[in-house]
Amino acid sequence: MTVPVRVQTPRIAVTGATGEVGSRVAMLLAERGVAQRLPVRAARHAPRPAYADVVEVGGYSDRRGLRAALDGIETFLIIPGREPAAVDHYRAAVSVAAEAGVQRIVHLSRVGAAPDATFSDARDHWQIEEHVRASGLDWTIARMNLVIDRLPTLVRKTGEICGPAGTGRAAAIALEDVALSLAALVTGDGHEGQVYELTGPESLTFREVAGAMNRSGRHTIKYVPQTDEEATAMVSSLDISDEEKVRRLTAFAAAREGALEHVTGDVAYLTGHSPTNLADWLRTHPFALVHVGAII
Repeated sequence: MTVPVRVQTPRIAVTGATGEVGSRVAMLLAERGVAQRLPVRAARHAPRPAYADVVEVGGYSDRRGLRAALDGIETFLIIPGREPAAVDHYRAAVSVAAEAGVQRIVHLSRVGAAPDATFSDARDHWQIEEHVRASGLDWTIARMNLVIDRLPTLVRKTGEICGPAGTGRAAAIALEDVALSLAALVTGDGHEGQVYELTGPESLTFREVAGAMNRSGRHTIKYVPQTDEEATAMVSSLDISDEEKVRRLTAFAAAREGALEHVTGDVAYLTGHSPTNLADWLRTHPFALVHVGAII
């Protein structure tokens, strides 16, 4: 067995290491023996992979702390979170990276990023993308579709997926495939100036998503199409942030309009393997629907 040789000085910085994607990327890089720096708000919550320097900074508004964390870094992977005011925070991070002498930024964005996108995430990420492109640094953008791992959270305890998606489709991707793609981007060459679309291998309607969930286990799941007004009324009663309410409603609307249906081969190109489909993901996550009360 080949033992990875440690590179002593980190040349890659990964944000979001306490989150779903960043933590996976950090572990993948560690498995490959890649030195990395992990700027985080709370070091006590951060993973401690091999060859990683965990540096606590006071968020993206802490320009001095972030500047120090990026000292000597060549590639800066920006994995935006889901907090309010994210656009201003990440635009500031791009500016600090340029000041620190970072050579390349890899930004995890959203499929359909555009100034007039229906999906709120896609609108926000377009602003970050524009700042990245104008930074003067080399850049690579990876636009992520909806996430398979989060589809079970759309299922209510009654076994219903309710939303205004109509017959629209989404090419949802597993978080593990997102992380594998990002790990390939930050360690590989020749990706400068490229925009990749990270999708799963299939484009499904939400009725088909419900069908796959039905076939995966003991739960009865069904899709209940809603009007925009019905969906807004339902979501307003949920115990989630206002930003998350808008995100959920506009994601359904984007699917209805066809903005999320395109399947690409970019994950296979970057990682060398086909991305995971929903049925396979459900087989390896048997407790994903444990909150659903309707059991056969």
